Amino acid sequence: VTENRSDLEDLHLYATPREQRFRRFASLEFEGQLYMTPYDFIQAVTSDEPKCAKKWRSLSKQELNQILMETPPVWKGSSKLFRNLNEKGVISYTEYLFLLCILTKPHAGFRIAFNMFDTDGNEMVDKKEFLVLQEIFRKKNEKRERKGDEEKRAMLRLQLYGYHTSTNSVLKTEGEDVVPRSYWDTLRRSTSQALFSDLAERADDISSSLSDTTLLVHFFGKKGKAELNFEDFYRFMDNLQTEVLEIEFLSYSNGMNTISEEDFAHILLRYTNVENTSSYLENMRGTIPEEKGITFDEFRSFFQFLNNLEDFTIAMQMYNFASRSIGQDEFKRAVYVATGVKLSPHLVNTVFKIFDVDRDDQLSYKEFIGIMKDRLNRGFR
Repeated sequence: VTENRSDLEDLHLYATPREQRFRRFASLEFEGQLYMTPYDFIQAVTSDEPKCAKKWRSLSKQELNQILMETPPVWKGSSKLFRNLNEKGVISYTEYLFLLCILTKPHAGFRIAFNMFDTDGNEMVDKKEFLVLQEIFRKKNEKRERKGDEEKRAMLRLQLYGYHTSTNSVLKTEGEDVVPRSYWDTLRRSTSQALFSDLAERADDISSSLSDTTLLVHFFGKKGKAELNFEDFYRFMDNLQTEVLEIEFLSYSNGMNTISEEDFAHILLRYTNVENTSSYLENMRGTIPEEKGITFDEFRSFFQFLNNLEDFTIAMQMYNFASRSIGQDEFKRAVYVATGVKLSPHLVNTVFKIFDVDRDDQLSYKEFIGIMKDRLNRGFR
């Protein structure tokens, strides 16, 4: 049984950009709620559009149970997990937000988050504590509703979350809090035990109405009784980041060990607000006459650095470079001091040649950071 998108297409008008992207790439529906497969998720973070116009295929309870039965435990995870699961998995919208955050945040931040959600202090997170995290992601991604939108937004929330949500539930924000905070700001402000108790009660309500998903079974077992330790969680994060980067790298490498500097520039400028990418590419072609290539290790190290972009920004400000450009040695040192990542001289030179439009071998770090924030967040900044 399939349901055509056109039946609910007008809901797109009431959705945030992330919600719209999830609806566009999702291919499964179960009891009125939309889900992505692992393949859908990989497509959503590595492609501009789905490879083909999709319809939402309705899953039966039996089909869902079969998918979950075949889900491997967390200790069997690998950097090919999503590719191996392919179409045999279900990912909810809140999990989509969570996975996006894993792709764009530093590992150190997740250690803090993990410890915060370990509310009973046993250095393990159980299923209920994990659902607390999902609730925070849901709340922070909600779009402020306009008058007259209530019915459409309620339909959309039912489709995305599988249950009705109240816009003033879970996270109680002050009336004057108009500026949307980042997820990490919310996490930092959500550390009081009272709030976690509040959220835990809410998680109890939700867990009784939610269907299990591939991620929940992967983390907490088929009965949902297992607990997740940070080492397994860290390995899952590292594997997911590596898997997405491998897919992007392999799409350009054609089986070789390197991609060209120009291909690296193409990948770097994807999802950014740069309208005329050709000027950056032309500039690079003229200043890197001999192609050496970018290895996967170099490629991965650069994106590890991007995940720590906020710390790098602070380092730049501390070095008092805020009002002037910087050279390659200063850039390389600032990256290492702020993030612990060592970028190769060739990689740094390539980055400079891409962004050094006036060819003075200096980099306007403010412009660079602005473009890279867009790239890091895959256009959803």
